Amino acid sequence: MPRMRTALAALVGLVGLALPATAAAAPEPAAPDIPAHSLVGYLHASFANGSGYVRIADVPAEWDVIDLAFAEPTSPTSGRLEFNRCPAAECPNVETDEEFIAGIKAKQAEGKEVLLSVGGANGQVRLETEGARDAFVESAAAIIDRYGLDGIDIDFEGHSLELAPGDTDLKNPTTPVVVNLIAALRALNERYGPDFVLTMAPETFFVQLGYQHYGGGTGADPRAGSYLPVIDALRADLDLLHVQNYNSGPIMGLDDQYHTMGTADFHVAMIDMLLTGFPLAKNPDNAFAPLAPEQVAIGLPAANPAGNGFTPVPEVHKALDCLRAGTGCGPYQPHGTYPALRGLMAWSINWDAYHDNEFAKAHDAY
Repeated sequence: MPRMRTALAALVGLVGLALPATAAAAPEPAAPDIPAHSLVGYLHASFANGSGYVRIADVPAEWDVIDLAFAEPTSPTSGRLEFNRCPAAECPNVETDEEFIAGIKAKQAEGKEVLLSVGGANGQVRLETEGARDAFVESAAAIIDRYGLDGIDIDFEGHSLELAPGDTDLKNPTTPVVVNLIAALRALNERYGPDFVLTMAPETFFVQLGYQHYGGGTGADPRAGSYLPVIDALRADLDLLHVQNYNSGPIMGLDDQYHTMGTADFHVAMIDMLLTGFPLAKNPDNAFAPLAPEQVAIGLPAANPAGNGFTPVPEVHKALDCLRAGTGCGPYQPHGTYPALRGLMAWSINWDAYHDNEFAKAHDAY
């Protein structure tokens, strides 16, 4: 996420796709203690971003998962992560490390999950070598251990991921930056065990665009759909996927129509793709299988200045009603109802606080 955001069987009635969610064999994840309906928020822990610094102790109780933004690499290809607290010159009310750690523990005692988010718009992470992969694992673990965190959130953007020419098989990726990221996240999961929380926050370009364009050497941008092999390989360990349904161009849904951000219909179409599954580049022999609704949340800007594609509260609730109960749907009709849809993600807790916590207040009880 940018620091400045002003950022199977044939599917009935469509090209050969995956099963509707009601019939899909998507495994329910062995999720840690994340509430059935959750709010996920990013906390600007290393910068102020014009919205002001929020101490972790002051994060409103509505937020169930708190992503500390961001850990960034020492160089794009080093794999070695650093997590730098916001300097006092930028964040005059920043707490000390001791207060920060105490605040994390207090939130965890309240039942919150506190994660290390890696990447963002400025944190390009290209694990091109096994050395970079190993450095990523060890440095991420060192930060997690130092602050006593519950897991990791992968927010790779820009040119962090891509697919090399000829790398078109979802199940057998060969591009080093993809293969090494999968291996690194598996290593972290193995290190910490079943309570380790793994979440991801890709942009639509890296996920849903794969329905139209996928793989390198196809004439499309080699980054199109490049998160999909990572999501697919780690689906058994993935606790939450909250694609950024903002800062996005129009995206083709499973109805073969383009959908534009900022509306309930966009969110319904984008989420339905994840919960129905879809063929990559419309090739039915190379399909992304459905995720479980418990693994999916809708990614949103918390307020207008936080990102392009802000969705007003009534439109968000309209999307939730359509996805969870099949009521009040617009032109796009989802291929199932998903009452177990996990919830909402927001960029960010800081921007929401700047706008009187409208997002948290309006959506927490819905």
